[in-house]
Amino acid sequence: MADIAERKPGPARGFKKEAKGRMRNFMMFLPNMVLLLGRLLKDGRVPTAEKALFLAAIVYVISPIDLIPDLFPFIGQVDDIYVVALTLLRLVNRSDATVVRQHWAGGGDIVSLADSIAGIAPMLLPKRITRVLSSRVELGSAAAVLKSIKTKNEPLIVEVSQAEKIDASSKMTN
Repeated sequence: MADIAERKPGPARGFKKEAKGRMRNFMMFLPNMVLLLGRLLKDGRVPTAEKALFLAAIVYVISPIDLIPDLFPFIGQVDDIYVVALTLLRLVNRSDATVVRQHWAGGGDIVSLADSIAGIAPMLLPKRITRVLSSRVELGSAAAVLKSIKTKNEPLIVEVSQAEKIDASSKMTN
């Protein structure tokens, strides 16, 4: 029993502890990041689809009902900030990063901050939650979606597998 108490944390344990410390620091930015999403909702340069995602992210953060409820200290907020970071990175990837930077009122560079959050949060969240939040989904055509709503026999959203993601990205670069 004394051996266990005297054992020092290994490299993996120390890395996770450091990641938790960094994520605690990132939590201070969550209110500013939600305000940023609100400002981006008003910007005419932001596409409508991105605005819908921003609104959904704001509701997700504010709502007490989410994948990990906020009444669980720390981990309940990690999924919230992860969702916000992913939506911001999506906008940066689909448009110009200067749009996001112009509306940022917090300290530091918001793009690198969101990138750091998106890199650390999956290490702290359960793997299943990470997969749900970061998986790529695609909507079908409008006609197929309307038909599936009426008949209730096909899913509206389909997760794209990792192999399909790699194939799609290799086709885009060629």
